[in-house]
Amino acid sequence: MIETLEIAKAGRNLPKVVRGLKKSGSLAISNRGRTVAYLISRDRVEAMLETMEIMGNPKAMKAIRDFEAGKTKFEPVEVLDED
Repeated sequence: MIETLEIAKAGRNLPKVVRGLKKSGSLAISNRGRTVAYLISRDRVEAMLETMEIMGNPKAMKAIRDFEAGKTKFEPVEVLDED
């Protein structure tokens, strides 16, 4: 569950709120009890972008589906050094 903070309190404590994002990853900002915005940590945004890139790559998604269906397997990275 995403923590929610009133906009006035978030504004008064912005440095502390931003530091807290490193731990929680995201925070909902509300105004009069209604969520109006989200603050998301840099790490969380980077993870979301990476996930979207993978999901937007048909070859990557096929490889994932094939693995999940038991049609393929991953090899250790060390096999790349073999001739």
